Amino acid sequence: MALPPKVYTLLCGLFVSLGSVAFGYDLGIIASVLASEDFNRVTGNPETSAQSLVVGCLLLGAFSSSIYIGTLADWVGRRVSIIAGCIVFLAGGAMQTGAQDISYMYGGRFLAGLGIGMLAMLAPLYQAEIAHPSIRGRHTTLQQLMLGVGAFIASFVGYGCFHGLTGAAQWRLPLGIQMLPVLPLALFINHLPESPRYLAMRGRDQEALQVLARLHARGDVRDSFVVAEHREIFNQVAIEKEQTRGAWVQLYTNKSIRRRLVLGIALQCSVQMTGVSVIQFYAPQVFASLGINTSTALGLQIGNSIIALIGEGLCVWLIDRLGRRGPLIWSNAISGSTFVIGTLIIRFFPAGSHHANASRAFVAMTWLFNLAFSFGIGPLSWAIPVEMFNNTTRAKATALTSAAAWITNFLIADITPSAFRSGGWRYYVVFAICGFTNALFFWAFLPETRGIPLEELDEYFEKAPLFVPHSQLHLSGAGIREEELRRESARTSESEHGLNELGPKK
Repeated sequence: MALPPKVYTLLCGLFVSLGSVAFGYDLGIIASVLASEDFNRVTGNPETSAQSLVVGCLLLGAFSSSIYIGTLADWVGRRVSIIAGCIVFLAGGAMQTGAQDISYMYGGRFLAGLGIGMLAMLAPLYQAEIAHPSIRGRHTTLQQLMLGVGAFIASFVGYGCFHGLTGAAQWRLPLGIQMLPVLPLALFINHLPESPRYLAMRGRDQEALQVLARLHARGDVRDSFVVAEHREIFNQVAIEKEQTRGAWVQLYTNKSIRRRLVLGIALQCSVQMTGVSVIQFYAPQVFASLGINTSTALGLQIGNSIIALIGEGLCVWLIDRLGRRGPLIWSNAISGSTFVIGTLIIRFFPAGSHHANASRAFVAMTWLFNLAFSFGIGPLSWAIPVEMFNNTTRAKATALTSAAAWITNFLIADITPSAFRSGGWRYYVVFAICGFTNALFFWAFLPETRGIPLEELDEYFEKAPLFVPHSQLHLSGAGIREEELRRESARTSESEHGLNELGPKK
């Protein structure tokens, strides 16, 4: 028996998120690798700056992928681009696993970053383009959920290898495991349907109709929703081709699209300014500021990963009911509050004070931060950009917004070791402030995009005021627009049938 259409598309979105498992695993495993004695011996006992470059090379690679991935996705399609990203990532993972000195790690991390940058952008892009409007948020937040799964696996693998293994296996094994999620993605992605929006952009009308039917109506090309969606997609593509001069030109000359690009870049930069990268990459050093040793810190990361999965699961479940604006605003406000309290704890109960309750309170704040981040900030940073742009600009625009995420992430990762040494607890004040300024910015300027078909976003943003609060812009509930499309298609079919009945008879 064929699966219900929304279940089928959700499973497609889940499978394409396997690259995000590798992404989350890579982010989470590096802390335990850097703590390995044998790793430090093989790589020449790198200083703090060299270790931060090992972390940062992944992010530089991801940033570099933004130069070409948007164009590649529009040229060869979403599926072939995903395969290319898998191949590049596997090459980088293999180089890290077999590293003979620090240069192997630099090169391997950079290559893996190129692959991660491609997969992290392509997964939500593909998910947004195959989803029903009423569950698009559920699709595009799968990226962060699967990233959380990867980080969860990394926390157990890192802790187990750090305590249970010695020598080269202590760090080579966890680095090798990062390649496992990407292998099935590379091998089987072509069994999934291509994006119907991409097919429409390439003029492949009949293929797009068949894919839409496969995704949304168990293969029935006469389904009213499929017919209406197909017509709307091709009408929008025709308008975009007639009225525009190309995607790159639109991004910088079209006022409405330029506004969306600024919002997307601001959103991705704001994510890193919450302080998440500090906790992800430097957990042992963060906890050491309270006298917590590396072994305990790696154990605490397991709890942190479980909290993250809970938050990401709640996001996938609730995001199409709650919308985008509210969760993003409140999550940023909560993250700022946790850093305020955490900063005060480190200020008054530093390492050496031996205050157990202060340490417990600080750990609780990091977990609360992670819950808020995983519920709203992290998932929506990938979900919102892919649903703000039209078909012509979507791939290239999201490549640019992703680039902003990677370069900001790199800068934070690079300066953090020095900031720890020179600023101590004062460094955390930056993230405390940014949590609140992020919330204020998105309250003021980010319109809600829940439930709007991708082809209607240009018109929606043309009407949306720059200052969003208290505007009178109407937004239908999730699922309502789908039903409207079905009714419009039915009326059109009846009208066409009536005209045929009244036509001349031979």
